[in-house]
Amino acid sequence: MKKYFFLFCLLTSSVFANDFTGTYQCEGNDGSEGTYQGEVVMKKIPEFSKDNYASYDFVLKVPGFGDYHGFASANGLDVAIYFALDDRKNEDYGVGIAKFKQSGDQSWSFHKFYFEPGYKGGNTGFEDCIQVKK
Repeated sequence: MKKYFFLFCLLTSSVFANDFTGTYQCEGNDGSEGTYQGEVVMKKIPEFSKDNYASYDFVLKVPGFGDYHGFASANGLDVAIYFALDDRKNEDYGVGIAKFKQSGDQSWSFHKFYFEPGYKGGNTGFEDCIQVKK
Protein backbone atom coordinates (compact mmCIF):
# COMPACT_ATOMS: atom_id res chain seq x y z
CA MET A 1 0.00 0.00 0.00
CA LYS A 2 2.82 2.43 0.88
CA LYS A 3 4.39 1.76 -2.51
CA TYR A 4 1.20 2.80 -4.33
CA PHE A 5 0.74 5.89 -2.18
CA PHE A 6 4.33 6.96 -2.94
CA LEU A 7 3.74 6.41 -6.67
CA PHE A 8 0.52 8.47 -6.49
CA CYS A 9 2.37 11.33 -4.73
CA LEU A 10 5.18 11.21 -7.26
CA LEU A 11 2.81 11.31 -10.22
CA THR A 12 0.62 14.10 -8.85
CA SER A 13 3.59 16.25 -7.89
CA SER A 14 4.91 16.10 -11.45
CA VAL A 15 1.52 17.08 -12.92
CA PHE A 16 0.56 19.96 -10.64
CA ALA A 17 2.60 23.08 -9.99
CA ASN A 18 4.12 23.80 -6.62
CA ASP A 19 2.52 26.64 -4.70
CA PHE A 20 5.04 29.29 -3.63
CA THR A 21 2.36 31.54 -2.11
CA GLY A 22 3.61 33.18 1.08
CA THR A 23 5.80 35.78 2.71
CA TYR A 24 9.59 35.56 2.52
CA GLN A 25 12.35 37.38 4.43
CA CYS A 26 15.19 38.30 2.08
CA GLU A 27 18.80 39.39 2.15
CA GLY A 28 20.15 40.91 -1.02
CA ASN A 29 23.32 42.23 -2.53
CA ASP A 30 22.77 44.90 -5.16
CA GLY A 31 25.61 45.89 -7.50
CA SER A 32 24.88 49.62 -7.08
CA GLU A 33 23.39 49.86 -3.58
CA GLY A 34 25.17 47.09 -1.64
CA THR A 35 23.51 44.83 0.90
CA TYR A 36 19.86 45.18 1.87
CA GLN A 37 17.01 43.35 3.56
CA GLY A 38 13.48 43.06 2.32
CA GLU A 39 10.26 41.10 2.29
CA VAL A 40 8.70 39.30 -0.67
CA VAL A 41 5.00 38.46 -0.86
CA MET A 42 3.87 36.03 -3.55
CA LYS A 43 0.28 34.99 -4.29
CA LYS A 44 -0.60 32.30 -6.80
CA ILE A 45 -3.19 33.19 -9.45
CA PRO A 46 -5.05 29.87 -9.99
CA GLU A 47 -6.98 30.96 -13.07
CA PHE A 48 -3.65 31.57 -14.88
CA SER A 49 -1.94 28.39 -13.65
CA LYS A 50 -2.05 24.99 -15.30
CA ASP A 51 -0.29 21.67 -14.78
CA ASN A 52 3.35 22.35 -13.87
CA TYR A 53 3.06 26.08 -14.70
CA ALA A 54 1.96 28.77 -12.26
CA SER A 55 1.40 32.54 -12.29
CA TYR A 56 1.88 34.86 -9.31
CA ASP A 57 1.43 38.39 -8.10
CA PHE A 58 4.78 39.51 -6.67
CA VAL A 59 5.76 42.34 -4.31
CA LEU A 60 9.23 43.07 -2.90
CA LYS A 61 9.25 45.59 -0.03
CA VAL A 62 12.64 47.19 0.68
CA PRO A 63 12.81 49.71 3.55
CA GLY A 64 14.31 52.98 2.39
CA PHE A 65 13.52 52.25 -1.28
CA GLY A 66 9.85 51.28 -1.52
CA ASP A 67 7.59 48.57 -2.90
CA TYR A 68 8.50 46.78 -6.11
CA HIS A 69 5.31 45.40 -7.65
CA GLY A 70 5.38 42.78 -10.37
CA PHE A 71 4.50 39.29 -11.41
CA ALA A 72 6.11 35.89 -11.72
CA SER A 73 5.83 32.85 -13.96
CA ALA A 74 6.89 29.41 -12.70
CA ASN A 75 7.77 26.14 -14.38
CA GLY A 76 8.49 23.59 -11.70
CA LEU A 77 11.10 25.09 -9.35
CA ASP A 78 12.27 27.76 -11.83
CA VAL A 79 10.56 31.15 -11.54
CA ALA A 80 10.90 34.21 -13.79
CA ILE A 81 10.09 37.49 -12.06
CA TYR A 82 9.37 41.03 -13.29
CA PHE A 83 9.42 43.85 -10.72
CA ALA A 84 9.23 47.66 -10.75
CA LEU A 85 9.49 50.33 -8.07
CA ASP A 86 6.23 52.28 -7.86
CA ASP A 87 8.25 55.48 -8.47
CA ARG A 88 9.51 54.92 -12.03
CA LYS A 89 11.59 58.13 -12.27
CA ASN A 90 14.82 56.24 -11.40
CA GLU A 91 14.13 53.41 -13.88
CA ASP A 92 14.30 50.99 -10.95
CA TYR A 93 12.72 47.95 -12.59
CA GLY A 94 13.98 44.64 -13.86
CA VAL A 95 13.71 40.91 -14.35
CA GLY A 96 15.00 38.02 -12.30
CA ILE A 97 15.35 34.28 -12.36
CA ALA A 98 14.88 32.31 -9.14
CA LYS A 99 15.41 28.69 -8.17
CA PHE A 100 13.13 27.46 -5.38
CA LYS A 101 13.80 24.60 -3.00
CA GLN A 102 11.88 23.10 -0.12
CA SER A 103 13.40 22.47 3.31
CA GLY A 104 12.67 19.61 5.69
CA ASP A 105 9.96 21.63 7.46
CA GLN A 106 8.14 22.09 4.10
CA SER A 107 8.89 25.82 3.86
CA TRP A 108 10.23 27.28 0.62
CA SER A 109 13.36 29.32 -0.03
CA PHE A 110 14.82 30.74 -3.22
CA HIS A 111 17.97 32.23 -4.70
CA LYS A 112 17.41 34.95 -7.30
CA PHE A 113 19.64 36.74 -9.81
CA TYR A 114 18.21 39.96 -11.25
CA PHE A 115 19.00 42.47 -14.00
CA GLU A 116 17.90 46.11 -14.14
CA PRO A 117 18.79 47.55 -17.57
CA GLY A 118 17.95 51.19 -16.82
CA TYR A 119 18.97 51.63 -13.19
CA LYS A 120 22.16 53.71 -12.92
CA GLY A 121 23.28 52.63 -16.38
CA GLY A 122 22.57 48.94 -15.74
CA ASN A 123 22.63 46.88 -12.58
CA THR A 124 22.53 43.31 -11.29
CA GLY A 125 22.11 41.67 -7.92
CA PHE A 126 21.28 38.57 -5.91
CA GLU A 127 18.68 37.74 -3.26
CA ASP A 128 18.31 34.84 -0.88
CA CYS A 129 14.84 34.51 0.62
CA ILE A 130 13.31 32.18 3.20
CA GLN A 131 9.57 31.65 3.64
CA VAL A 132 8.11 32.80 6.95
CA LYS A 133 6.09 29.98 8.47
CA LYS A 134 2.36 30.63 8.73
